[in-house]
Amino acid sequence: MSSADKLIADFQSLKTDLFQKDFLLTWEHSLDEIKAVLTLAETLKLLHQGGTSYRAFESGLAISIFRDNSTRTRFSFAAAASALGFTLSELDEEKSQIAHGETVRETANMISFMAEAIGIRDDMYLGEGNKYMREVGDALTEGTREGVLHRRPSIINLQCDIDHPTQAMADLAWLNKHFGGLDKLKGKKIAMSWAYSPSYGKPLSVPQGVIGLMTRFGMDVSLAYPQGYGLIPDVIDVARKNAAESGGSFELVNSMEDAFAGADVVYPKSWAPYHVMERRTELLKNQDRDGLKALEKECLANNAKFMNWECDRAKMNLTRDGKALYMHCLPADITDVSCKAGEVSAEVFEQYRIPTYNEASYKPFVISALMFLTRLKNPGEKLAEVARRAKALSI
Repeated sequence: MSSADKLIADFQSLKTDLFQKDFLLTWEHSLDEIKAVLTLAETLKLLHQGGTSYRAFESGLAISIFRDNSTRTRFSFAAAASALGFTLSELDEEKSQIAHGETVRETANMISFMAEAIGIRDDMYLGEGNKYMREVGDALTEGTREGVLHRRPSIINLQCDIDHPTQAMADLAWLNKHFGGLDKLKGKKIAMSWAYSPSYGKPLSVPQGVIGLMTRFGMDVSLAYPQGYGLIPDVIDVARKNAAESGGSFELVNSMEDAFAGADVVYPKSWAPYHVMERRTELLKNQDRDGLKALEKECLANNAKFMNWECDRAKMNLTRDGKALYMHCLPADITDVSCKAGEVSAEVFEQYRIPTYNEASYKPFVISALMFLTRLKNPGEKLAEVARRAKALSI
């Protein structure tokens, strides 16, 4: 049995209920559904590597709404839509009637007459991003119920204030590949650590996505941050619950060195403190520019107290055999490369630069898998059809 055939058989054995559903938070979905996304992503990646099309749709629109800047996720969504046969359209809110007061409920229906998937990135307003996605979802449900829309499009969370599902699942896919299976992750220690950055206001969703997902696979998750840099308390509770259920562990420490000690994986990434993001959201809502400038000055001064929170060789030497896998969602703040002082030393980043590219390479296939699962009633049958087509073309 070929690698692709085994992956397809594994995929078909998993139970999923994602058809015409939204995918907003990883912890809202079963382990089988998470495994199905990863298995399908690996299958599609293998097919693409072999030069095989995995086109599954003859028509349909994939819409992206980016309310924050993006490189990897933006192009990954576009690549996924194209590979599956969808036409991509980006909604530029500044060029739409939203700028003239059009409501979310109206916009959601007006863009969705022939849409199949809507990818949304809304990560900068704490308490608002995930809420916005659900508001769009409610509007789509109403539009479908009332006969305005023939089919309800699926919403894919491309990053919100709470979670970054496509990033976390790309991270998990890379860990699966690196360690040789999801079952090999049990007992492995991952250090999700805050790291110094000469900027402020970075979202909480990447570290929250990591602790919310890796704790489901029996990993020993160590979350490290300086005093005052905590995450959303509800997500901390999710991580604790997941760890208890999976047989893994979850701890909070206030030392990067403690988190790195004996770690198999390290993920040093800057984020803004939870309480800062709360204040920032209110200032943004009120368009208080002076308040935002004052908050930025205050936060950068506080960040500067923790410039030693850098992933350098000395800290990497504390990890298991000094050879932990370094991970990052990119772009990293690299000391003496992209900034004077940052999250990771130039030496460490260069050592792991290609592995971080491999980590990122899973994202278009994760997004493809989410579109595939949410838009096909029988995804297993369609995948088998795609594989048969590939074999016929290779003869």
